[in-house]
Amino acid sequence: MSDDKDRGSAQLRKAQATAADPLSEIMELQMGPSHPACHGTIKFNLRLDGENIIACDTEVGYLHRGFEKMCEQGTWTQAIPYTDRLNYASPLINNFIFCEAVERLCGITVPERASYLRVLLSECARISDHLTCLGMGATELGAFTVGFYMNEARELLYNMSSRVTGARVTVSYGRVGGLVRDVPDDFEDMIRAALKRTNEVLRDSEKLLERNRIFTDRMVGIGTMSQEQALSFGLTGPLLRATGIPYDLRKVAPYMVYDRMDFEVPVGTKGDNFDRFSVRFEETKQSIRIVEQCLAQLPGGPVIADDPTYVLPPKKDVYTTIEGLMNHFKIIIEGIRVPAGEIYFAGEAANGELGFYLVSDGSGRPYRVRVRPPCFYGMSALETMVKGFMIPDLAAIFGMINMIGGECDR
Repeated sequence: MSDDKDRGSAQLRKAQATAADPLSEIMELQMGPSHPACHGTIKFNLRLDGENIIACDTEVGYLHRGFEKMCEQGTWTQAIPYTDRLNYASPLINNFIFCEAVERLCGITVPERASYLRVLLSECARISDHLTCLGMGATELGAFTVGFYMNEARELLYNMSSRVTGARVTVSYGRVGGLVRDVPDDFEDMIRAALKRTNEVLRDSEKLLERNRIFTDRMVGIGTMSQEQALSFGLTGPLLRATGIPYDLRKVAPYMVYDRMDFEVPVGTKGDNFDRFSVRFEETKQSIRIVEQCLAQLPGGPVIADDPTYVLPPKKDVYTTIEGLMNHFKIIIEGIRVPAGEIYFAGEAANGELGFYLVSDGSGRPYRVRVRPPCFYGMSALETMVKGFMIPDLAAIFGMINMIGGECDR
């Protein structure tokens, strides 16, 4: 009976949306890209019945950067800084997934220490990304205190990342074959202090929000999406898991050393805004578990493969031996020679499945680069999420999609 009612209401909304009568109550409104909730990178072409949304044409492309074509103009290594700018809230994950795709195409085995550090730093980046999404999502609903708390914890993780990589956001820390350099001596102390504060922030934020009537009214039952709808849109990550489907590439198709980690995959039940918030919140706790396991199991050894075909020689060899100088020159000028072939490799980014489809013609430059950005699929499902809700709900729903302009418009 409810299905018939839903179909009837959907047909009614469709009829209203196509009304051509100039005296109709249907109003067209353009929201963004300068609207604060649109972050300057997106526009919503709305059709409204009062304040109720009956249609939403989402317009992306305000931050188009041509990521894929830029990668094809440089060497394989020169593409790594471009990946930083896909999802600049968690750039390390982008670095490592791209490098892993190239490594699989080359048949390179990454040292075990490098794999552990990649997982550890990826989870720190995931925590930073989720804290950004949750903090700003709460702020847009008026919970400014939660936003300040989560930004404080994120800053500690950013400081740690800056100490390790030498950069705050555009890190370029990954390399084909491993990492640029090893972590500093005080790395473990820094990360444990950051995680301790993050745990405190999560506890405080949970107390502030779990019984907050305004927050729950604005989130529970808002932007609902069924499992069937989520699958039909190709959603992954928190958006899919919020509907109750426990799909996580770290579990389904483990890479790096995720198969050695013990963690849970949080899921929701209704697929609404509250479930999306809760899934990200719980995933942050699970990421802390993974980081602690990596610290406990972290082996010694090198952080980059010993393969002069793909890896730059040490600086002392470049400055003191002709072989080192020639090897350095050829890798920098010509690029590493990736065997001809193609590959698609995907990993679990903060927003879901981040995949790279790479084609090599055997030269030092990628022949084709194609990225599967997870939040692009979330934006395609936005209209389904917002139909029947009000304009203020749009900001909350859009916030929980966590659209990153550089990734969506690439």
